[in-house]
Amino acid sequence: MFLENDVDRSRRRGWIEVICGSMFSGKTEELIRRLKRARIAKLHVEIFKPAIDNRYDEELVVSHDAREIMSTPVPSSSNIILLANDVDVVGIDEAQFFDMGLPDVCSQLANSGTRVIIAGLDMDYKGVPFGPMPSLLAMAEYITKVHAICVRCGSLAQYSHRIIAGDKLVVLGETDIYEPLCRQCYDNASH
Repeated sequence: MFLENDVDRSRRRGWIEVICGSMFSGKTEELIRRLKRARIAKLHVEIFKPAIDNRYDEELVVSHDAREIMSTPVPSSSNIILLANDVDVVGIDEAQFFDMGLPDVCSQLANSGTRVIIAGLDMDYKGVPFGPMPSLLAMAEYITKVHAICVRCGSLAQYSHRIIAGDKLVVLGETDIYEPLCRQCYDNASH
C-alpha cells in the first residue's frame, strides 16, 4: 500500500530555509513552530544543535519564551549527515556555533530531498557576520530575518550587544550578558 508520505526521496525536492536575527528576536521560537507544524503533517523530523549549547538543557532546544523541542546535540556538522537518514525535515538551531562545513552538509541534505530549517545569529557581538551564517544565507531558498526590540529606545533591534568585558567570540549567556540594540543605540554603545 502506498501512502502519501512515502514519496520516493529521489523525487522529493529539498530546500534550505534560514531564520536569522539578533539575540532575543524569536529565531528559536520560529524554528520550533515550523518543526512542530512539520510533525503535525506527519513528516519525519530531526533536530540538531551544537553540543556546546547547554544553556537551558543538554538535549532540548529551548527558546527564550520557554518553548522547547527535543534535539540531538552534535559536536560537528558532519555528524548531522550521519544521523539524518530518511528524514523529511532537518532543524538546526544555533547554526553560528557550527563549523564551516555546515553549508555543505545543508546543501547535501537539500539535494537529497530534505527540507532544512536553520536558525542562527547572523552577526556576532561585534556586528560581524557570524561563522557559517553568511554562506547559509547566500545559498538558502527562503530567508526570514526576525528582530528583537531595542532595550534602550524601543526600535527594532538587529544587534546583540555584549554588556560584559572580554573579547572571546563565543560567550553563552542571556540578558545578564547580552542586550538587543538598534543600529543607533548599538553604535552609541560601541564607542
